[in-house]
Amino acid sequence: MGQGTRDEMLGRLASAVRSITVTHPTRVAIDGPPAAGKTTLADELAVVLREQGRDVIRATIDDFLFPRAQRYPRGEYSAEGCYYDAHNYDALNRVLLDPLGPRGDRRFQPAVYDRTTDTPLSPPVTTAPADAVLVFDGVFLMRPELIDRWDLRIFVSTTLEKTVDRAVIREHRVSSRADVERRWRERYIPSQRLYLATVRPTRHANIIVHNDEPQQPAWETQTH
Repeated sequence: MGQGTRDEMLGRLASAVRSITVTHPTRVAIDGPPAAGKTTLADELAVVLREQGRDVIRATIDDFLFPRAQRYPRGEYSAEGCYYDAHNYDALNRVLLDPLGPRGDRRFQPAVYDRTTDTPLSPPVTTAPADAVLVFDGVFLMRPELIDRWDLRIFVSTTLEKTVDRAVIREHRVSSRADVERRWRERYIPSQRLYLATVRPTRHANIIVHNDEPQQPAWETQTH
């Protein structure tokens, strides 16, 4: 178990990325519960990798949601709906993960959906350099549809109760405390418990970042 400053942890993650030897872009998953700190960590890691001269593709699971009309067949607060109905994994594999993989042509799209306008997206197809790094954050990234697509798997761990408090702070401008707490306690936290019980994502992770104290994180490396 390593423990230290935020910069030391980011250095360790960047070193892990450098250690990946593949002939195609390196696909990095940053998984974890909502409000665990995945997006912040992914953004910070992308900065470090760019400073080291890597071409970074930054993408997120939020840009691979199904349209709102399709996302809630089981109800807006359904945990099973969050896990089974929210994300378009076929599109994610087809336009991003597989093109960057060992049999891909490196011609990719980083998104298929705009969450703010609830509309489909079709951004221009871009060709990635062979030594590029995809830094991809999101929930449920170790599930069976995706697990074989990652070259490095990072899981950001924090107590689920702490994610509620962070979410209230993060979303106070757009949602009331009562609404945030309801969504977390009825939908997001139970869906994470379902994921943890069925997939056991920490068993698949190469690195687990313990992010209860973001400025003093701990991390552990696992061999598989």
